[in-house]
Amino acid sequence: MPTRKSWLERLWEAYQDDDIPYIESLGDHWGELCASIDLASEWADRLMGTVKMAWSSDPNLRGFFKGTDNCLSALLAAGRHDEVLDLLKMAPYKMWDYQQYGVKALAAQGRVDEAIRYAEEGRGLNDSHQAIARLCEDLLLSTGRTDEAYRRYAITANRAGTYLATFRALAKKYPNKDATEILRDLVESTPGDEGKWFAAAKDAGLYEDALALASRTPCDPKTLTRAARDFAKREPGFALGAGLLALHWLVQGYGHEITGADVWAAYSTTLAVAGELGESDPVKERIRKMVASETLGEHFVSKILARELRL
Repeated sequence: MPTRKSWLERLWEAYQDDDIPYIESLGDHWGELCASIDLASEWADRLMGTVKMAWSSDPNLRGFFKGTDNCLSALLAAGRHDEVLDLLKMAPYKMWDYQQYGVKALAAQGRVDEAIRYAEEGRGLNDSHQAIARLCEDLLLSTGRTDEAYRRYAITANRAGTYLATFRALAKKYPNKDATEILRDLVESTPGDEGKWFAAAKDAGLYEDALALASRTPCDPKTLTRAARDFAKREPGFALGAGLLALHWLVQGYGHEITGADVWAAYSTTLAVAGELGESDPVKERIRKMVASETLGEHFVSKILARELRL
């Protein structure tokens, strides 16, 4: 314990001197770092007076205190849940960074529904809706209310860097949900972006759905070409559809930093799959008509495939 106390003092000094800040999130874990109820309580007592002064109604006293998170975290770790809620009543404005401790305090007392109401009522304009949804989802899941967690918070809570990553996160967290249902809900949550869920549908083995989505709104032609190449042997029908859609969106002018090589890749891959299916001639004619209808810009696709398609 003496060693931990010494280390916490060093961390506190570093935390106060951290102006960039690099270790700002350390305050959120102060109670855990105390590692004991008694030490957490000591830190709560040490910091609470300054927090109250910073949140005072007296303009000559109030201000910003770089230790408010530490105090709330320590109070929570010490099990002083009512004091967390009482202290938060003094806050001059609602801010999720602080309100989350009230949610956790209520949840720790077994008052889950009150905790969720507290979170919802504490939303500020600049608060992270995802952070709020994640905590509420966790609370519902921890009490076995899986369907409610999914219905109310899952999509917002599990947004990831890509559409595919979002789908995978939901599918992993809710294994009881059918992949088709998850995909449908995600698609409905982003109207106008149906094509961007192509990779998610493909990943789930929902090949017909994937093609349907990619035909509704733009989908990256390179993604479609890769799908046509990768599934040429396993799912040739799907691969052919993906290749044709790649060419369709190229003709429509979609795609990032498209080169002639990308056009040739889409064309040659699609024809190769068509050959395996014995449909080379009708598919080539379909592509010829598609490319001939190009009207955008400098007719980029038409120029590249003109000789091959005799345009």
